[in-house]
Amino acid sequence: MHFALPLPLQSGAQLRDYTLVYETYGTLNAARSNAVLVCHALNASHHVAGTYEGQARSEGWWDNLIGPGKPLDTNRFFVIGVNNPGSCFGSTGPMQTHPDTGVPYGADFPVVTVEDWVDAQARLCDALGIEQLAAVLGGSLGGMQALSWSLRFPDRLRHCIAVATAPNLSAQNIAFNEVARRAIITDPDFHGGHFYAHNTLPRRGLRVARMIGHITYLSDDAMEAKFGRRIRGHGSLAVDAGNTGLAYSTQAIEFEIESYLRHQGDKFSEYFDANTYLLITRALDYFDPARAFGGDLSAAFAGARCQFQIISFTTDWRFAPQRSREIVKALVDHKRDVSYAEIAAPHGHDAFLLDDPRYHGVLRAYFDNIAMEAA
Repeated sequence: MHFALPLPLQSGAQLRDYTLVYETYGTLNAARSNAVLVCHALNASHHVAGTYEGQARSEGWWDNLIGPGKPLDTNRFFVIGVNNPGSCFGSTGPMQTHPDTGVPYGADFPVVTVEDWVDAQARLCDALGIEQLAAVLGGSLGGMQALSWSLRFPDRLRHCIAVATAPNLSAQNIAFNEVARRAIITDPDFHGGHFYAHNTLPRRGLRVARMIGHITYLSDDAMEAKFGRRIRGHGSLAVDAGNTGLAYSTQAIEFEIESYLRHQGDKFSEYFDANTYLLITRALDYFDPARAFGGDLSAAFAGARCQFQIISFTTDWRFAPQRSREIVKALVDHKRDVSYAEIAAPHGHDAFLLDDPRYHGVLRAYFDNIAMEAA
């Protein structure tokens, strides 16, 4: 969907002549009361569920949750997945042509925030004729967008479902993001963000950025169970001192966890845009609804009107349960209707994408209740 009307941004800049790519699942009812907006996290897109006809390995990133008969049942709900501005999956972003210059935006793409994305999503809902959403759902960075919806458009959603998220990033989280960004910016192929003109890609930086990020998505227990200290096949060992099975090499890929991280980094560097990575991690860093209220999160949520379902996972150290409890407390302070589920799952931050029956049971029950409202 193309938008000619400029989108004012929090930075004071504006985005004009922009396009949003989106997908819908299910059918919008006559009352237009059964729409659920799903907000994506850092490296996801509008392709939330289902598979593309004739395309192998094209399953939506939350397909285990969304679809006919699934917890978010598309036989009952009209689900909208939208790719945010600044992303690299079809919506206007650094890879698209700047209307003033005729060349890709590159590093000149304006800084975007969670609030900017929510404003863009609201415009899409307007164009679809949806005045009020049954729910806004998101995990991680998507959960921040769901929370922002409840603050920016309190009367336009009945339910906010925020999973594995936080009211802002900790200093440690910002530090991880900055190290990842520096890996990209210092890649010689980055060319100040205008690598498109040089017909190259900063793959090395993207690989390292993804490896750093991936470590934070997994718990120590999950890593230990999946990889431990296992060493790969020994056919190429340079040195075997005393039959220990150790290569004693500074550069070889020896441990299984090394191989896994490099594989993830290689894949990521082939499909994700470096400028988009910089933009989205900055949006993560900037999100802080309490800032405008002197750091008082309770005051920030005073204007919220919808009902809330907050979910966290015990081994998620990137968005730890205590951060979700901060949100719950801020809502309880104002007697808002909030439910909280803390799932004892071993998978770390990635748990919000996995098929845990307790987690999905919470969401299924919650959406069952919403469906009765929307009927």
